[in-house]
Amino acid sequence: MYYSNGNYEAFAHPRKPEGVDNKSAYLVGSGLAALSAACFLVRDGQMKGEHIHILEEGKLPGGACDGIKDPQKGFIIRGGREMENHFECLWDLFRSIPSLETEGVSVLDEYYWLNKDDPNYSLMRATINRGEDAHTDGKFGLSDKAAMEIMKLFFTKDEDLYDKKITDVFDDEFFSSNFWLYWRTMFAFEDWHSALEMKLYIQRFIHHVGGLPDFSALKFTKYNQYESLILPMVKYLEEHHVQFEYDTRVTNVEFEITGEKKVARRIVCVREGQETTIPLTENDLVFVTNGSCTENSSLGDNDHAPQFNDQNGGCWQLWRNIAAQDSAFGHPDKFCTQTDKTYWESATVTTLDDRIPPYIQKICKRDPFSGKVVTGGIITVKDSNWLMSYTLNRQPHFKDQPKDQLVVWVYGLFGDVPGNYVKKPMRECTGTEITEEWLYHLGVPEDQIHDMAVNSARCIPCMMPYITAFFMPRTAGDRPKVVPEGCVNFAFIGQFADTVRDTVFTTEYSVRTGMEAVYTLLDVDRGVPEVFNSVYDVRVLMDSTYKMLDGRKLKDIKVPWLVHWIEKKGLKKIQGTVIEELLQEYHLI
Repeated sequence: MYYSNGNYEAFAHPRKPEGVDNKSAYLVGSGLAALSAACFLVRDGQMKGEHIHILEEGKLPGGACDGIKDPQKGFIIRGGREMENHFECLWDLFRSIPSLETEGVSVLDEYYWLNKDDPNYSLMRATINRGEDAHTDGKFGLSDKAAMEIMKLFFTKDEDLYDKKITDVFDDEFFSSNFWLYWRTMFAFEDWHSALEMKLYIQRFIHHVGGLPDFSALKFTKYNQYESLILPMVKYLEEHHVQFEYDTRVTNVEFEITGEKKVARRIVCVREGQETTIPLTENDLVFVTNGSCTENSSLGDNDHAPQFNDQNGGCWQLWRNIAAQDSAFGHPDKFCTQTDKTYWESATVTTLDDRIPPYIQKICKRDPFSGKVVTGGIITVKDSNWLMSYTLNRQPHFKDQPKDQLVVWVYGLFGDVPGNYVKKPMRECTGTEITEEWLYHLGVPEDQIHDMAVNSARCIPCMMPYITAFFMPRTAGDRPKVVPEGCVNFAFIGQFADTVRDTVFTTEYSVRTGMEAVYTLLDVDRGVPEVFNSVYDVRVLMDSTYKMLDGRKLKDIKVPWLVHWIEKKGLKKIQGTVIEELLQEYHLI
C-alpha cells in the first residue's frame, strides 16, 4: 500500500488483484469503517460479493452513524457528522455509491450540489444570558502567549507529546480564549485529552482555521448520516451480493504466530446464543473494528434518565482478547478504563407544535422550516454550567419526519455539575429536565418552561460512556497499526486503528482505515489518497496565521525576540523577494 495525490491515480481503475477469486473476507462490525472496507473490496479489490461476510452483533448496520425512528421513543440521533472538502478517501468512495434519491448520480454528486446551492455557515455561534448573542464576533481572542503556545504545539514532534494532556501544553490564557471555546465544543475536546490529538487536529485542518468561528469550513448531508450515508452503502453492497449476518457477536480472533508471521486462524463468535467458530486460511481476510465510541450507549426518555453502563463492552473485550496474543495488537485499556474522562451525553429533542420554533428562529436568524441550513453547526451556550451546545441541521432531518416538527440535537460536555435552571447534573436528568434546561437557555419565560417541555417536545437522552475514548492520552503502540507487523490476512479498521497524519472522530478516518486495510491485504495496484497536504502549504500557513491572530501583524505580537528579529533582520533580508510578497498578500506585514 502506498499514498498518492493528484488526478492521475484518482481516476484510475486498478487491475484485478492476483488470486482474489480464491479469497474471502470477514468484517467484524458494520459501522462506517467496515462498510467502506466492503465497498473497496468490491470496487477496487474486485472480490466476489458472495465471498464477503459482514458479522454484526446488532440488528442494524451503521455503527455510530445512526439515525432511527423508534416506534415508542420517536426520532433518535446519538450524534452528527461534520465533513469538509478534503476528506479524500470518503469522497473517493462515495463517487461510486449510487444515490437513493436521484437516478444516475452518486452520493457525492447530490452532496456536492446540495452544499453548492445551500452553503453552510452560522449566524450565531454562541449565546449568553438566555439567548443573547455572546458576541464572539468571529474573533479567536488569543493572547500573544496563547498564540505562541499554539505555534509551539504545531511544530512539536509526535513523540514529544506521547501521554501528554492538553493542560500540559497550554495555560489559562489559552483556555479563556474564544479559540478554545470554538475548538472544544466543535470537536468535543476536554482539558485532560491528548495533546497529540489536538496537534494532529490543528495540522490536519489548518486550512479551515478561518472557517472555525462561523462553521463555513463545514458541509453536511441532506438527512441524518444513517439515511444519507449508510443506507446507500448497504444497498450497493446488497446489490453485489455481500452477505450481512446480524445477531452475530464475535468474541475473539485466534492467531497462529510463528516468528514475525501472524495468521488469523479462527473467528470465535456467538450466533443466536450458540458459540461457533469460523476456520480461516491465509486466503480468508479478516477486518476487525477494534473499540467503539458508542459501545454501551443507553437511552432514556421524557421521564427517565439514561443508565450509565460502563460494564465490559463486547467490542472492548474482543480487542482485549486479540491484544492478549501479541503486543502489536495494541493496548485497549489505555482508552476504555476511565469512563469518567471519556463520556458525555447527547439528547434528541423533537418539537411537537408551534411554540418552541419561534425561539429557535430568533437565535439562529433563519426559518427552521425552510429546508435549508438552519443553525449552520452547533450553537454553544457560553454560560451554560453543562457547556451545552445544540444544532438543527436542514429539516426534515429524517425522510419521514412530519413537516411541522423539528429535530434538534443537544449535547453537554460537563455532565457532572448542576444545570443553571435544573439544579441537577445532566447525567441524572430525564428528557423533560434536559429540555427544560435547553428552553431556559433559549429564553423561554420561566413560567412556561415546564409546560413546553412536557407538552411541546419529546426528548430522548443518550449516555455514551466511551464517546471520546480515542482522545485519551496515548503513546506509540497503544493504537495498533491498520495492518500490524507480520499480519498476512488480518487488519484493524476504525477509530482505534493507527494511520499517519489523519484525525480520529471523523468519517474520513473510518473510510481511510478501511481503504488502507483492503489495499494492503489485497495489494491493490492503486494509491490511497494521502491526507490533504495543507500543513505543508506556506500560503495556507500564512493565511491561517493572519486569521488566528485576528488580523494582527507579526510585528504586533509582543514577543521580544520575534519583534527584534522581524524589525532588525528579517524584513531587510526578505525585501524584494517572493517571501515579502507572500507576507504582504496574507497581511502579515
